[in-house]
Amino acid sequence: MAAPKDRAQLAVRVTPNAKKSEFAGWTADEKGRPVLLVKLHAPPVDGKANTELIRFLADELDCPKGQITLLRGTSGRQKSLEVPAAVMERLPK
Repeated sequence: MAAPKDRAQLAVRVTPNAKKSEFAGWTADEKGRPVLLVKLHAPPVDGKANTELIRFLADELDCPKGQITLLRGTSGRQKSLEVPAAVMERLPK
């Protein structure tokens, strides 16, 4: 399922229980696609890490939380999100 032109998919690998929520750089998945590394100041219980991920990305990318959708990975560290295409340029390099 392809994202509409004004939407983009973002692959993220999270590390819960960090001292603070922050970007931790980039890596690649097994197929060489870019994956954003994010440390989260939230435990991986009851969806708290997912909620914190969306809040953190919305704040850092200056985007409404409602514009960020968790597509896959609700219970794992590897997540796929759909975000407005315009915010992709605001991601850390």
